[in-house]
Amino acid sequence: MAATGLRMGVVGGSIAGCAMAIAGSRAGADVTVYERSTGELQDRGLGIVIPPPLHEQLVATGYLDAAMPTAPVATRVWLTRQPGQRSAREFARQPSPVTPCNWGLLWRALRAKADSARYYRGRPVTSVERTASGHALVRAAGAEESYDIVVGADGHRSLTRHVLAPGLSPSPAGYMVWRGALPLSALDGHQRQLELLRSAWITIGYPGGHGIFYLIPRGGGAGPDERLLAYAVYAKPPAPEPGDPQELAPYVREIADEHFPPEWADIVARGEHTSMVCHPVTDLHAPRSADPPFLLAGDAAGVTRPHTASGAVKALQDALCLEEALRGSASPAEALRHYARERTAEGARLMELGRRLGGAQVERTPDWTAMDQEAVDTWCRATLAGSTSYLYGGVR
Repeated sequence: MAATGLRMGVVGGSIAGCAMAIAGSRAGADVTVYERSTGELQDRGLGIVIPPPLHEQLVATGYLDAAMPTAPVATRVWLTRQPGQRSAREFARQPSPVTPCNWGLLWRALRAKADSARYYRGRPVTSVERTASGHALVRAAGAEESYDIVVGADGHRSLTRHVLAPGLSPSPAGYMVWRGALPLSALDGHQRQLELLRSAWITIGYPGGHGIFYLIPRGGGAGPDERLLAYAVYAKPPAPEPGDPQELAPYVREIADEHFPPEWADIVARGEHTSMVCHPVTDLHAPRSADPPFLLAGDAAGVTRPHTASGAVKALQDALCLEEALRGSASPAEALRHYARERTAEGARLMELGRRLGGAQVERTPDWTAMDQEAVDTWCRATLAGSTSYLYGGVR
């Protein structure tokens, strides 16, 4: 199907929304994006990772420019604190190629590639609904427009999702994740840790959770070799839990002081963060990723636990699938049914995988101090339970 003449509305202009706008435009559709935020989304400077083959595919197909800075590494290193000694012990290494990105730089690159779409900033959508003719109606800022397809790329609180799955809401996992980004000055005096991070991403295991560390591009006019240190720390919140998740930020430093090797705890304690957020970990999966004329993308379709590192990955794969479906189907409805068959099943797989990884790495952690290479490989295979993840590419 040539999508020329097809009108597509996209609710949400973040990574998922921009990627879906590129997909629709490349297939020939006339695309309009509604983004509720009035600010520059590129200012969100946290780290994400994507599989190297996906990055290569996005560059080859024109979704991204090869010049967008990344910080690829090929190895995962597992560390823990020596009991009674506080020093770090490396207990495993695995081949695990990843392509770390800066969230803001990735959004800006996708936004530039979506330049053929109309992009309305500061235009929150107030409602979406089906019309009697089978089209989709989008209301925003006192106006309404009719579309052949409406993409819900409006995140975990998706308004669009309520049309396909009324009442569906995220289920709490019972623990939190703290994400931060620090300038490399946080590694002053920690040359060994910096050298390790230049070739690997790090997992630090401790009782009741773990931490992840990796380098990402800095952006903001910095050179391609300039970096930030990104981290994520998973743990159960203190009791009683503060009402505002951001009030929990100092708690992550307490966790690091108590459980991390001192050199890594010192890095987390540095105050000059460029970004820091804290939020509960949740699960959500829409029973259908599409029901013509609506489809869901990214977190609107499903929220997987961050252990899968699949938030942006899923959104980008959703876009590639949509473009393929639009190009190869006889009608918009057929394209969306094709999309639903592929993406609904993948979302369910990722949610289940995220639950297993969360159970193994936070809810029922092993005795990390007793682990060695063979034990880690065996533990990873048991946790994956036949599923696949690019983060565990070396596990067979």
